[in-house]
Amino acid sequence: MKALVCQEYGSLDGLRLADLKDPSVGPGEALVSVSAAALCFPDILLVQGQYQTKIKPPFIPGNEIAGRVSEIGAGVKNVKVGDVVFGRTAYAGGGGGFAEKVSIPSELLWKVPGGVDPAVAAAFALNYATSLHGLRDCGHVKAGETLLVLGAGGGVGLAAVELGKMFGAQVIACASSSSKLDACKSRGADHLVNYETDDLREAIKRITGNKGVDVIFDPVGGRFAEPAMRGLAWQGRYLVVGFTSGDIPKLPLNLALLKAASIIGVYLGGQTERNPAITDNLVSELLAFLKDGKLHPLLASEYTLDDAKRAFQDLRDRKVSGKAVVTIKAR
Repeated sequence: MKALVCQEYGSLDGLRLADLKDPSVGPGEALVSVSAAALCFPDILLVQGQYQTKIKPPFIPGNEIAGRVSEIGAGVKNVKVGDVVFGRTAYAGGGGGFAEKVSIPSELLWKVPGGVDPAVAAAFALNYATSLHGLRDCGHVKAGETLLVLGAGGGVGLAAVELGKMFGAQVIACASSSSKLDACKSRGADHLVNYETDDLREAIKRITGNKGVDVIFDPVGGRFAEPAMRGLAWQGRYLVVGFTSGDIPKLPLNLALLKAASIIGVYLGGQTERNPAITDNLVSELLAFLKDGKLHPLLASEYTLDDAKRAFQDLRDRKVSGKAVVTIKAR
């Protein structure tokens, strides 16, 4: 099979196409002929050796896939050969998705509902599950509250914008370009802030009438974290989702004291590893929302496996709005 392999940690130059043996199928596993693999920022951190979960090179990156089951191992009951499925390759920070075939624990797979494009399914579950878990289970966002989303033009950020609006919040979307802000507006954002050109703290004051925001959803970290936190309202909640900027911020904890604020970590992969039912329940809910037309995932221009490295480069260079998807045709 053909696969994109991370040969060594460091720059994206360590990514190379290779011909490998097809993976074997063990008990409880399903072999999936991959039709689409989605890319998220943790994949970039993973191949750079900067993610909290590490896989020793050489390895195949990619944790979100869709495809058709071609073989099942002993004890597999939830899927059968021929099923079109989507899911993740491991509980947290896994790999193997950017290949023509991947062997996956069957408990990490769901069947693609009729009428849903497998590419959408591949790009859908983890972004929206992370955002739903963060906003509802961790942040307890309520109707009428103000939600600030950093990195709102990315896959998980756009999911937070959509879900925040679905919960009845007023959403302030913050992103780094006009094209990304246009995507946020198309998903219902009430206010748009380009934090590369605008003063984020002053923008929060202006939009909220100096009241501050109730919830911050932050998958970015870096230099935007402190001005965002200074814009929290009394008893606000700061949701730490990730660090796509590559920089883990050092927040002054006196801000949490002075605002009686909560800083809450959102780590769905770790939660799911401890209790797999969490993601199952989230995905079931989200599929119902998707089929009812309440959610509209945005896919970036699709890439092929031959130019999958370019997808990594475009995401690293902040050129992608929504979710980058690599289409794969198994030989």
